Amino acid sequence: MYRPVTSATSRGGIPTDSGGDYVVKLDQVPRWSDAEQRSISVDGVEDPSFSNSYFSDPLMTSSEGDTGLEGGVSRFPVDHEISSKIYLWRGHPWDLEVDAVVNSTNESLDEAHSSPGLHAAAGLGLAEECATLGGCRTGMAKVTNAYDLPARRVIHTVGPKYAVKYHTAAENALSHCYRSCLELLIENGLQSIAMGCIYTEAKNYPREPAAHVAIRTVRRFLEKQKDKITAVVFCTTTASDTEIYKRLLPLYFPRDKHEEEVALSKLPADVGDENGETTIDERKIRIKPLPAVSSTIPKPPKAPVELPPSDVGLTLRRNSSYLDSYLDPAFMSLSKDPDQRRKEQWHKAAQAQSGWNCTKLLGFGYLGGPSLSPAEEYSLHSRYLAKANSLNLAEIAEMRIVYRGGVDSEGRPVMVVVGAHFLLRCLDLERFVLYVVKEFEPLIQKPYTIVYFHSAASLQLQPDLGWMKRLQQILGRKHQRNLHAIYVLHPTMGLKAAILALQLLVDGEVWRKVVYVDRLLQLFRYVPREQLTIPDFVFQDSTDLR
Repeated sequence: MYRPVTSATSRGGIPTDSGGDYVVKLDQVPRWSDAEQRSISVDGVEDPSFSNSYFSDPLMTSSEGDTGLEGGVSRFPVDHEISSKIYLWRGHPWDLEVDAVVNSTNESLDEAHSSPGLHAAAGLGLAEECATLGGCRTGMAKVTNAYDLPARRVIHTVGPKYAVKYHTAAENALSHCYRSCLELLIENGLQSIAMGCIYTEAKNYPREPAAHVAIRTVRRFLEKQKDKITAVVFCTTTASDTEIYKRLLPLYFPRDKHEEEVALSKLPADVGDENGETTIDERKIRIKPLPAVSSTIPKPPKAPVELPPSDVGLTLRRNSSYLDSYLDPAFMSLSKDPDQRRKEQWHKAAQAQSGWNCTKLLGFGYLGGPSLSPAEEYSLHSRYLAKANSLNLAEIAEMRIVYRGGVDSEGRPVMVVVGAHFLLRCLDLERFVLYVVKEFEPLIQKPYTIVYFHSAASLQLQPDLGWMKRLQQILGRKHQRNLHAIYVLHPTMGLKAAILALQLLVDGEVWRKVVYVDRLLQLFRYVPREQLTIPDFVFQDSTDLR
């Protein structure tokens, strides 16, 4: 076991430069349900980073009208007993004095693919014991001694490799990782556990969806086994992971009725079953009673009849009506990719509309698609972002349709869009949407600005308003809320008419933020010239710079 050492700790137990070993006790870690909890170092000095503002309330910053659904039933109601068992801590799990720590590793349980730093802290004995376990399957967990760590045991688990095509399988495998760790904790007579984020950059699992799976799985497990577990510590090692957990914990572990009510509109549409696993209705096994066999249905022969190979297919076809009576077509169906299924529904709805649809007659495209709830938009955006992060979209980047600029005159980041580079005939629109989602994601978290160069764009075919509506849904409400302005350079009458249609038919909140700019010098009042990379033909169309 470890040698207890007295040493100072800083924010969340991350060591100071004093050097040597350090141990963080559980009572030094902020309890999620206790907003007044502070972290006190061993020398008695209060750590200001764990003041009341450390667990800032992410629900208080919701936009106007984005409140809880009245009359809704919470899927994760307030439970003070469960919430009191949850801790959020910035640091490595193996620095904590708890019963068990979780090691995210690979199927071979080797040191090279384990959580960085754990084997070095535990000593050689850990690797030697792991070598005797015979590996571990994805989604499962195995337990070893902790050796030089302050914990009593190390629970090793193997996270899944993520691919958008197999999103549900990866989500359920990750959920099983967390549940397996908690089950092993109880089986070994232990009560407290510290777990980091069970995913690696090499496996491409997107961070925020992974955090949703982690938190909801723990919540569902504690609902059934809360008497056997005293503490679950979510450990993060990066600022981005910490912010994600601070935003998501109130959704699944609300501390009061206000958080519970607001979570109704912010939770994803799919939060899994009673274990936190995702279920797909189309893939559920359906057990039905055998139908009564009437006298009109021919019975299969009691004894096999020797037939030449050429007659086998004929016999099977003759008996197909008998076999079909026992088959449930729904049992045989598979669920398609949810985004592809939604697109097909969109197109079917469009075809069902009357041929006298005025928006289609005006050339605006189909604008009658299904409206999405906040949870559905969040889920849609998350899926597109995860898919975009898993693909190489270099050919879209090279077209320079959308690219990052500097900042505007008030310090807001700028995204540049060049209309003339949007070559509709040469562009895969679906891959372009993925690229847009990926590029916009860092900007839409805070107020930002768009600069659109319409110079020479009227010579190119442009997407219709129906496509623009779909893109806006995918970008989501953060884009709508945080967009400060769209500065449009060299607008034409046709463009102004299209933007008016967007204001009236798509989204007035976004498209009323358009500011028309006729000359470059006028644009530079809003965005300094040195903050923009401007194509040469834009200067050629600008008479005010000659």
